[in-house]
Parts: sequence; structure tokens; C-alpha cells
Amino acid sequence: MVLDETFYRNKDVVALARQLLGKVLVTNIEGKYCAGIISETEAYEGETDKASHAFGGRRTKRTETMYMSGGHAYVYLCYGMHHLFNVVTNDEGIPHAVLVRGILPLDGTEFMLKRRNKNKLDKGLCSGPGTLSKAMGISVLHDRTSLTGQVIYIEDRGIKIPDEAVVVGPRIGVDYAADHALFPYRFLIRSDYGVLFG
Repeated sequence: MVLDETFYRNKDVVALARQLLGKVLVTNIEGKYCAGIISETEAYEGETDKASHAFGGRRTKRTETMYMSGGHAYVYLCYGMHHLFNVVTNDEGIPHAVLVRGILPLDGTEFMLKRRNKNKLDKGLCSGPGTLSKAMGISVLHDRTSLTGQVIYIEDRGIKIPDEAVVVGPRIGVDYAADHALFPYRFLIRSDYGVLFG
């Protein structure tokens, strides 16, 4: 089942980041169907979060996407080369977003490998936010894309990730956020949790 707008309108971005674990990210880009189980996320709590691009009500050409209604893709360029895929949440005007940091490949792995210039599947294929976007064909061209359309969407396939299989901790690479860098807003499926994945 494709997640609809009501899922993304959740006002608790941290809870939603946890709920995204086990959901399936799907892309249909350039005729290539790819899918993977979301395995790592980070929540960004908008204007009150020092780690957020929208902290303090910052509105720029880039951050304007975050102010859209929940259920849109926020894709930005990091270090001039990594395209990072985020899920916009909450109501229009509230710039909450969840960074998708990792997926476990399911379908279209041949396309993922080609995009990543790899010959065989390994744990690093989609294990970081930049690499997963590259593998899935997501770029800044997909910024503002509706997640209820046909190009990028997220499905609920009934996969449940129990709390004991989830590592909760601080976000990565946000030291500039001072005390907010320590917030437990990162969620990761434990690497030794292999019940679903063989």
C-alpha cells in the first residue's frame, strides 16, 4: 500500500522517522523500477532545531521545499556532489523533514549497481544518504516531487521492525548544532537483525 498524505501530515517528525523504518522506498526513474527497505532515518524538527536547514525560520530557495505540505521530497546537494533525499512532513508552513540515510535493496538491484559503478551487491550499496540516492536515481531534479505520485513513493508492505531491533542515537555530521547535535533523532535497524532479510 502506497503511503498517502495523512501519513506524512504527522505533527511528530521524530515519531514519523521511527515509523519509516521497514517501509519501502520505491523509484520509477528513467523506466527503471527500484525498491528498498528503509533502514536508517534522521528527524529534523524545523525552525526550533539547530541542525535543521530551516532553523530560526530560515527561508531560502533551497529550504522553501521544507515549508511545503507533508508528502513531498526535499532533495538538496551536500558538499556539491551528494544528492540527499528527505521526506517533508507535517502541515504546510511547518518545515519538518526526515533524512533517509539508508535502505536495504529489494528490487532493481541491477540498476542500482550500474548507477553506483559496482559489479556485485554489498552492504555499502545503499548504506549512506548520498549513495542511496545515487543508487535509486534520485537527484536535486526530484526536489518538490510528490511522494504520492508515480516517480518516488513509499509503500507499507506490512514489515514491522520491533523496538529491540532499532538503534536510537544522535544524528551524524551535525556538530555545528551544539547541544541539538545530541538529540536522539537517528533511527537505525540493527545490522544483526536478520529475521527479515535472510
